[in-house]
Order: sequence, then C-alpha cells, then structure tokens
Amino acid sequence: MRLFAAVVPPPECLDELGGVVDRLHRLPGADRLRWTARPGWHLTLAFMGEVEEALLPELRARLARAAHRTPPFPLRLHGGGRFGRSALWTGIAGDLDALRLLAERSDAAARRAGVPMEEPRRYRAHLTVARPRKEGAVDLRPFVAELAGLEGERWRVAELALLRSYLPVSGVPGEQPRYETVGTWPLEGGEEGSG
Repeated sequence: MRLFAAVVPPPECLDELGGVVDRLHRLPGADRLRWTARPGWHLTLAFMGEVEEALLPELRARLARAAHRTPPFPLRLHGGGRFGRSALWTGIAGDLDALRLLAERSDAAARRAGVPMEEPRRYRAHLTVARPRKEGAVDLRPFVAELAGLEGERWRVAELALLRSYLPVSGVPGEQPRYETVGTWPLEGGEEGSG
C-alpha cells in the first residue's frame, strides 16, 4: 500500500481554495499544468511509500499515540509559491511549530513501526495545486502572483489522517491519483507514551 500521514483541511477551506484555483485556470498557460483534484488536497506530513500490510497494525497504533500526544492547533491557507519549475502550491500560516512537530511524530511513528523511510528533510508546509506537464514548460510566476493574496479562514487541526494513494494506471490524459482514508486519530494533547 502506498501510504502517507496528512492533515486534510475542512470543506469550507477547500471551497476557498477552489475559488482561487478556478481563477488560476483562466491564466495563460494553465492548460499546460496538471491540476491536482480537490479530493486530493492535503498537507503531507510523512510520505511512507509502499508499506507492507503486515506493518499496518503497528503503524496505526503508533500514529494514534502521536495524535494523542499532540494538541489541536490553528492553521490557514496563506499565499503561495513554487518549487523551482516543478510545482505550484499554496502556503500555510498559523501554528507551524505544531504542524512540524506532528510531521516529526508521524515520521517517527512510521520508522518505529518498521516502515523504511527516506532520510528526513526539513519540513515545508504546503498544499500542491498544480505541476507542469513538462518541467519548465510554464512560467509559474503569474500563478504565484495570483496566489499571493490568498488569506484563508483559520481552522483548527483536530485529527491526523493516514491516507492511501492509488496512482493513475489507465494512461487517460488528466487522470488523477485517488486517495482513500485508512485511519484518522483525534489530536488530544496528552503526553503519555511515545510515537
């Protein structure tokens, strides 16, 4: 199973982002971008890649502990940017320290459950909205400028999610990855146990 830990913004925040993305679709070059679909909008905390099903019970238990140790915290969608010429994203504002801590705890939970993880990198909170169909084929600067004014409504992150992704296999142009929620755990703010 291809798994990752994530925070999923609430529907009203996704509606706000949807309105901004609709405007982005009208900019020159938008047809040369692969737009992520709303059902897939999330903040990845820890990407695990392919995980053996036998590890799932331990992974669930450790993610539950990580969530139990983390108090709820506020976030909002804020501005935007790009990773070079390869991805267009909206940024995140709010309690970024709490978000980073939840990302670290999610990564540690996966490692302790036996999931072979890549070397940890500095966590950069973002929500990807598009990627060029061919790297460098589109100047992303006008899209970033349009995202600059995004000041989303604040929401309270109250749960940690484990998501499974299914990559496109049909070869149909525009096919999107599909996501399935494997588990969710409430953030509770206790300090018992370890991730």
